[in-house]
Amino acid sequence: MAPRSKQFLITGVSSGLGRAFALEALRAGHSVAGTVRAAEAAAAFEAAGGDKAAAILLDVTDEQAILAAIAQVEQSRPIEVLIASAGYGHEGLFEESTLADLRKQFDVNVFGTVAVIHAVLPAMRQRRSGHILAVTSIGGLTTSPGLSFYHGSKFAMEGILETLGKEVASLGIHVTAIEPGPFRTDWSGRSMEHSPRTIHDYDEFYEPIREARARNNGRQPGDPDKAAAAVLSIIDADDPPRHLLLGADAITALASSRRAFDEDVARWESTTRSTDFSS
Repeated sequence: MAPRSKQFLITGVSSGLGRAFALEALRAGHSVAGTVRAAEAAAAFEAAGGDKAAAILLDVTDEQAILAAIAQVEQSRPIEVLIASAGYGHEGLFEESTLADLRKQFDVNVFGTVAVIHAVLPAMRQRRSGHILAVTSIGGLTTSPGLSFYHGSKFAMEGILETLGKEVASLGIHVTAIEPGPFRTDWSGRSMEHSPRTIHDYDEFYEPIREARARNNGRQPGDPDKAAAAVLSIIDADDPPRHLLLGADAITALASSRRAFDEDVARWESTTRSTDFSS
């Protein structure tokens, strides 16, 4: 028996993984309301998706617009699956990046994502069903120089999503953090914002990293279409994962990070234990 058609809401469907998720859901027979930021992107999405695709012009930093858009979708059909994928990356050394850069990064990647989840959650709770997925990236579990503000936003979402999942588990709602490694999208190309290089003390250390990141754009190992197929495969699972890593590089990076963390904990364990009250 074919899976039942569901109503999806997917943010950021004009490009990258968001577009791949949306097109895969449409191919599987689901209906998709997809958010975009430009009228041209809205027309392109609806043309590609056919009669089951509905584009929504939306800035995810506009909370009132989010509430209105989601209410409109719910009037036509209840939202059963949310995939929050709208976001961008900010590249810049910590000391060369501004607080304005940080606020903008969090406005989109954290506050925008949370606002969308906030808006869909009450109806899911009342129906005692739903699946909330959000793209956090392997950058929400591991780090790389020059991406501190981006990592901060994604680590924040990891904590929020894991906590939310525990809060709604008894209400029939599933929560999944999607953690892609490097995929062949525009994320590290035209979609990334950059702080200007100004402090030469970092040149020797950072310039090779920055150049390699730019050189690898368009050559990443991850296939967005296969990522979309993987995400769609968990939608009808009775017990979907709380974390879904995508790409072999994501597993390698996480294993290395966990090893370093565990080594640090073991090395300083006696100091850690010394801080309890004596019995």
